[in-house]
Order: sequence, then C-alpha cells, then structure tokens
Amino acid sequence: MEKVNGSAEREVRVWCDGCYDMVHFGHANSLRQAKALGHKLIVGIHNDADISKNKGPPVFTQEERYKMVRGIKWVDEVVENAPYVTTLETLDKYDCDFCVHGDDITLTAEGIDTYHLVKSAKRYKEVSRTAGVSTTDLVGRMLLMTRNHFKQGDQEYSVEKDEIEAIDSILKKIQIKLENNTGSSKLGQDHSARSPWTGCSQFLPTTQKIIQFSDGTPPKPTDKIIYVAGAFDLFHVGHLDFLEKVKTYGDYLIVGLHTDPVVNLYKGGNYPIMNLHERVLSVLACKYVNEVVIGAPYSVTKDLMEHFNVDLVCHGQTPIAADVGNIDPYAVPKQMGRFILIDSGNTITTEDIVERIIRHRLEFENRNSKKEKKEIEIFEAMQRVKIAEKSG
Repeated sequence: MEKVNGSAEREVRVWCDGCYDMVHFGHANSLRQAKALGHKLIVGIHNDADISKNKGPPVFTQEERYKMVRGIKWVDEVVENAPYVTTLETLDKYDCDFCVHGDDITLTAEGIDTYHLVKSAKRYKEVSRTAGVSTTDLVGRMLLMTRNHFKQGDQEYSVEKDEIEAIDSILKKIQIKLENNTGSSKLGQDHSARSPWTGCSQFLPTTQKIIQFSDGTPPKPTDKIIYVAGAFDLFHVGHLDFLEKVKTYGDYLIVGLHTDPVVNLYKGGNYPIMNLHERVLSVLACKYVNEVVIGAPYSVTKDLMEHFNVDLVCHGQTPIAADVGNIDPYAVPKQMGRFILIDSGNTITTEDIVERIIRHRLEFENRNSKKEKKEIEIFEAMQRVKIAEKSG
C-alpha cells in the first residue's frame, strides 16, 4: 500500500482500457505490467459499436471480450462499455489514480490520440509493448494460411511474407474467393514499411517471461490435481469456459500443451496458428491455470499421472484423435478410473474463430490496412519531431 502523509496506507488503483480483441499474451503482459504499478487493476473494455467506428469490426463480440479479460489473472475488475477516449471523469468515477497503456499509439477515427486528456493531466503511464505479437499479426496468419509461425530450427521464430498455402476446404466451405493476395493480404507478415507497433516482429521467448507469467506455486499435499491437455490455440472464450468448468472438479489445474508438429498432425492445415511458446504464455495468463507442461505427450501416460500426482484427467466435447498405432490417448486414465468428459456449454472452437476471420476477410484486411497506414503516419511524424528537437 502507498503511504499517505507518512502514516496511513492507501490502495493504488490502476486503470487500463482497450478493445482487447482476440486477447493474446501481449495483452496479458501489458496488464501484468500495469498491475505491478499499483494494487488493483481496473480494465475498461470498449463496446462493438465504438470499435467498429474507430478501427473496424472486432473478431470477438463485446460479451466474449468482457469474459476473456475477466479470465486474466492480473485483472481485478472489468468495466463494460468504457469510453473510447479515456477521460479524467472516467478515472475519477472508478477511483483510479492513473491510466496505463503500451508504448504504441491508439487513435480515434478522426486521428486523435485516445489518451491525450489523461496525458495532459499527467495521469498517464506507459509500459513496454510485447514485441512479436499483435491482433493484426494473428489475423494476418489466418488470412495467409501459412505454417511459418511454427517453423523449427534456425527458422523457428521467423515469419516470411510470400509463402501462401491456401486451405481449400475451409475456403470452399464458406465460399470465399481468394483474390488480391498481395498488398494488404500480407499485413502482419511484411517486415518492410511496417507500422512499428502492429507489424509482426520476431517473438523471442525467454525463461524470464515464463517466470513472470507463472504463479510459481506448487500444489498443496491436500490439493486435488486436475490435468487437461490440448493445443489451446488462439486461446479463446471456449477454452476459458472449459477451464473454468474443469477447475470446479479440483484445486490445482495443470494444462499440458502439445508441440506444434503434434498439433499439426491431428489438426492439419496451418494449425497451430500460435506456436508453442506463444500458447504457453496465453494459457499461463488464465486465472484458472496453475501450471503448464510444455510439450506434453499426446497420450497421457502412467508416468505422467504419477509424476504430477494427477487425480483426474478431463477432456472437452471435441473429437479425440487416436495416437500413433490407433491408440486411445486417454486409455491409461480411463483404466485407472480417473477420466471424465466435460461439457462447458460453450461450443466455440479455434476453427470457428478462423472461419470468422476468413468469412469477413475483406473487412479485416481493410481494417488492418487503415490501422497500419494511420500508425505509420503518426510514427513518422513523431520521428520528425525527435529529429527537430535534436537539431534545434
């Protein structure tokens, strides 16, 4: 707590706001940094109408976005329908000391900095944006349908701009014609003439980042330990509802994440959209998750059950693909009487999210193109100001 007049302690309340569309580990990392600047983190989320007016159509509905942000471990309160331009009245209404945002630029449809009011009042602080991920980049991966984001070896973290592998089955299913595969189609993938904030850069995972996201708390001897496994690609509200339901069956939840090649074997196409390192951070940010197994075996083995003292293994309603040799990957926990199927009541899958993007492909390409053009103009103006200040 913050000392007031050298004696009493006062709770510091921090305000963040944004669209939080396709919530990813970059959003979570920004909120983690913001929470560290105070005691309570209040997050305002814009509604669909305001986002459509100022940026273009969101991928997730406002109700889905509200729920996703509530599921992030560092968030204490969520304010729905937050104003697109952050005002002093908003900070005062929710008793917040200051506003925190990343070091990128957010503009209204008219090109106005959405934080100009709180900046002028000196009630604004910045945190570092997480390099290597943005909603624009993720949308670009889905539109291009490439496998570049989970390359192995010396190409593991590189994203090239010209390799396009169309998934005909998906495109035919929703009757979309792939046209104009140049220009805006490469948004989030092109390293040349990019916005410094939303263009894709190389994501470099570190042990420090994993430590920052992990709660680092081992299970208590009396805890009932639950284990689930999967891809958890493009961590979305379907995953969140599933993990929330699973957590009601025990005290300590361990999530096993399959490697990229394994996920690609059972899902095909360009899946996973997010590579293993990105998926690890996305899952660790979820408040229901206690631990993550990085590169978990596809089949749940007796050794794994014993090593983590697993009491119960859960799986959702999605089909279970057989392991090599047509083996049931859950045969062991089933034989031990420690396996159940969970119905979270939410049927959204990663494939559904990808189809949303492709179905409205031209809308999202147009949105991304306008956003990047505006950001490049602002960035270039800022650079000119800095040069002028140095020369003057």
